[in-house]
Amino acid sequence: MTIHRTATAALLRHCAVVLVSLAAIPSGATAQEPAQGDPAQGTGPLPANVAPAPTPICTDRPTKASVACTVPAGAFQLETDLIDWTRQTLDGVRTDTILYTNPTLKYGVGRHTDVEVNIAPYETVRMRNADGSVTTDGGVGDLFVRVKQKLTIDRSKTQVSIIGSVKAPTAGSVVGNGAWEGSLALPVNIPLPAKFTLTTSPELDISANQGDVDGYHLELVNLINLSHPLGKDATVYAEFWTKESFEPRQNGQQYSADLAASYQLTKTLQLDAAAYFGLNRETPGLQLYTGVSARF
Repeated sequence: MTIHRTATAALLRHCAVVLVSLAAIPSGATAQEPAQGDPAQGTGPLPANVAPAPTPICTDRPTKASVACTVPAGAFQLETDLIDWTRQTLDGVRTDTILYTNPTLKYGVGRHTDVEVNIAPYETVRMRNADGSVTTDGGVGDLFVRVKQKLTIDRSKTQVSIIGSVKAPTAGSVVGNGAWEGSLALPVNIPLPAKFTLTTSPELDISANQGDVDGYHLELVNLINLSHPLGKDATVYAEFWTKESFEPRQNGQQYSADLAASYQLTKTLQLDAAAYFGLNRETPGLQLYTGVSARF
């Protein structure tokens, strides 16, 4: 399936403007609920002599899964890799990609809405070819703008949100592909017995074709993520992730098994680490990273 490239790129640029504009609209029509308790979560004022306790930080790290929660209204949240390394070997070419931090800055613009901006300030791509020659390139990464809207009320057991994302091609030709792209995801968090949480996040991507084939194609992404707390402050995660591409002449699938852990130093500060293991030749064989998240 091929989608015309020029028209799609223009549409995605307009979508980026719309996402930011929508984020600026107070979110009162979605996920309505009675005011009670915590202004940070948009659930109504407390008495003047009572200071609200900070809610525990909730992040879209450390796995590929996104969560349904949003940043509290009026708060900033930074989620970033400290170092991120990926290796892929395909057709005799070994590619190592390193991101030297990869920050996502979020801001809560409504009771259940946040806007997010992500860009890697510097990354390197090192390719070792079958003949032993090595090429290295580096530069700034692509710019991603996202808006997340929670669709369920805070007291709901199952939490659901929707995330719209547009990528602006700010990276160079080796680090990036020079194309506008977009996606729409629907994270769902389901509590299970024995303190387990099941997360799934179906996603539809509009991605640029590779090589000399002009236009865009669709990709379907999904995952199953199971998490469980360890003690009061730590959480461990196991995940199976899949992506199916409908690119002309290059249809392919990617699969990975992912493991991760996080630890909350305080209610507003979290450390994490993860390892992704590719399960077929089209998927990077190994990705390792560690990171930190803070709300302020």
